[in-house]
Amino acid sequence: MLTERWLLHSSIFKSREYQCRIYPHGVTASYGEMCYHDNSLVSASLEALIQHLVPTVDYYPDRSYVFTFLLSSRLFLHPYELMTRVCHLCVEQQRSGDIRFREVAPKLVQLLTEWTETFPYDFRDERMMRCLKDMTHHVARGDEYSWRAMQQMTQRLIKRLSALGQYEEAVAALNTVAMERPASLKSKQASGQRSDVMSVCEDAFILAQQLTHIELDRLSFIGPEEFIQTFAMKDPLENHKGFFRKRKTSNLEAYINWFNRLSYLVATEICMPVKKKHRARIIEFFIDVAQECFNIGNFNSLMAIITGMNMSPVSRLKKTWSKVNTDKFEILEHQMDPSSNFSNYRTALRGATQRSETAHSSQEKIVIPFFSLLIKDIYFLNEGCASRLPNGHINFEKLWELAKQVSEFLVWRQVICPFDRDRRVLQYLVTTPVFSEDELHLASYESEGPENNMEKDSRRSLRSSLLHRENRS
Repeated sequence: MLTERWLLHSSIFKSREYQCRIYPHGVTASYGEMCYHDNSLVSASLEALIQHLVPTVDYYPDRSYVFTFLLSSRLFLHPYELMTRVCHLCVEQQRSGDIRFREVAPKLVQLLTEWTETFPYDFRDERMMRCLKDMTHHVARGDEYSWRAMQQMTQRLIKRLSALGQYEEAVAALNTVAMERPASLKSKQASGQRSDVMSVCEDAFILAQQLTHIELDRLSFIGPEEFIQTFAMKDPLENHKGFFRKRKTSNLEAYINWFNRLSYLVATEICMPVKKKHRARIIEFFIDVAQECFNIGNFNSLMAIITGMNMSPVSRLKKTWSKVNTDKFEILEHQMDPSSNFSNYRTALRGATQRSETAHSSQEKIVIPFFSLLIKDIYFLNEGCASRLPNGHINFEKLWELAKQVSEFLVWRQVICPFDRDRRVLQYLVTTPVFSEDELHLASYESEGPENNMEKDSRRSLRSSLLHRENRS
């Protein structure tokens, strides 16, 4: 149901049919503190936007408006503050003696259902849960059917938050295992006996499939609000004793850390082998994996692999690279070329998105964007447009654009990975220790010796500092 909802939302944002009122083309109209232009809400006061969110007997806000405002309202007030004000307005309707409150109750349940299903992490704040509980009591007075719907909604929410907690604990445990240090670099032969990726998986397509599993698993736990909270105002109530002190962008940060880990894993696998021909074979293998990632639509793993292969400890291995056919690698680098604001990648992403929209199989639905660039796009959209207009109104055109970008991500993250899981390969990818930057440089020097005095000095310094760290530990 949630997937269908976001497929609907995505098409709404693309077709620009999300406008809330119909006026003659090119006409600007203001009603109270809300301004529309060309059929679209363009600005309003914060109070008017909050009021516009609240259902009444004969009104329910457009779903795209609900998503857009719930997503970006946190730029202006804490979700708890918004929840409190929405609940207050609903309760005032009940207290006004309106005998038709039971007609409002199902609409209120619908609004809260959209909130809890789309932004469940807001409810890690126990104050939000208290508001939800209070609203359940108010709804119970008006309509038993709606009260039961509220109970079911709350159960789904608790289940989702429980799954989130388990996921975060699992990621923390995996990170602990991965922090174990690799074999001592004092002996290249000893470290060369460590298992490598090709001893675990020799098939580039299977490895690309397992990388896609990890990507989609981790994407699925990123809340849409985390994109906005990366640059939202600091919460003045953050230190409230009843507030869950989880970082509000922790899953987004964990996903970025996964990208970095994969890049370092690629570099570690290449720098580790003693023999040049083995290093060349590893490079060629990762080129094949990167190609398979591109074919699947997994652009994040593709970029992580390219990043790892372009790290200086790897790129300086000229004797190794001389043994590698780099034709495919150069094509992949061209696809992910950062020039012209990643124009080649953006073209490929549009192609993958179009394929996903008309997919006949689960595999064709996969679109995993280069995540750091997605965050950068959203960040510059936020920085490049004022959130408030000179008259004090909120710039809702900006909020529509933010929602459009984030809603597309929500469609991508809903895809269920169709490939079989290989637990041994997955375990290796997320837990095998990787070298730090200094360890990579030293491993590179031990693979192919320094070429000049600067590199000789660097190797000497690295050996000394790493030996000092080992002795201290």
